[in-house]
Amino acid sequence: MTKDNQLNQQRTRQQTGRADDGLGPNSDIGSRLRALYGAVQEEGVPSQLLDLLEKLDSAEQAQSGTNASRNRE
Repeated sequence: MTKDNQLNQQRTRQQTGRADDGLGPNSDIGSRLRALYGAVQEEGVPSQLLDLLEKLDSAEQAQSGTNASRNRE
């Protein structure tokens, strides 16, 4: 990047009031993606999914217990 391009970008940022977030021309996209990701993080986990995960854990524990008893024989 040339020095003129850098100066033009700095002027543009100062005029628009945007801070340099390291994303350059993609700063709007980046901020929208961060907002979307934050909203997804705040969503709760559906109870049906939690039930399925508990069943999977139980099945895995039962399977590992069966394998352990077979290995002893």
